[in-house]
Amino acid sequence: MNQLDQTFAALSDATRRAIVARLAEGEASLSALADPFDMSLTAVSKHVRVLSDAGLVAVEKRGRTRHCRLQAAPMKDAAEWLAFYRRFWEDQFDALARHLATKEKTP
Repeated sequence: MNQLDQTFAALSDATRRAIVARLAEGEASLSALADPFDMSLTAVSKHVRVLSDAGLVAVEKRGRTRHCRLQAAPMKDAAEWLAFYRRFWEDQFDALARHLATKEKTP
């Protein structure tokens, strides 16, 4: 799976998006990441592993604690891909607005 596919697949889950949002505020231990969720530490760890496999999160073991930090570079490629389609839809809406403005002028 290419990097863009991995990024979108990893971000397709609401829990993983929440983890990414939390890590955007700064590094956190795995247990701190798990606190807001009604799931086991093991389940949160699996979500973190998916994010790590996609290159979105770096995990570092310090003693008995695993610390996670965001690696946002893969999201840049996703944002650029989405930007292309944003421009496409903006152009489509602009064309529709021009078409409707022309129709309004026609009696």
